[in-house]
Amino acid sequence: MEPVTAATLPRPIRLVIVDDEPLFVEMVEAMLASEAGIEVVGTAADGEEGARLAAELDPDLVVMDISMPVMNGIDATRVIRGRDPDACVLILTGGSNVTDIDKARSAGAAGYLTKDRIAGDLVKEIRQLGSR
Repeated sequence: MEPVTAATLPRPIRLVIVDDEPLFVEMVEAMLASEAGIEVVGTAADGEEGARLAAELDPDLVVMDISMPVMNGIDATRVIRGRDPDACVLILTGGSNVTDIDKARSAGAAGYLTKDRIAGDLVKEIRQLGSR
């Protein structure tokens, strides 16, 4: 049997978290820190910075808040997907407004998750979307 080395381990799912609430970002990072195979490679406090980081870091997944200053998550998703049609964005929001869901889909988001479901569903969504 071949020994396990860094070269033989699968590459982790690399993600960028974009949210304007620092405590929320810290909570998500702490929650993901104990998850094998998931690596937070960057964080941003607004959509414009998130779109820039996505272009620089080329993550497997961008976890994006919908409502932020400077540039909202819908517009940032459009920018990211406009640069890279294969980019994967998971939209997060505080509510389940049907209009927001439709806007997220039309912007090219791969998924949509309400913040009240994060504890139970975020890791599952990241693993599902990040392995595409």
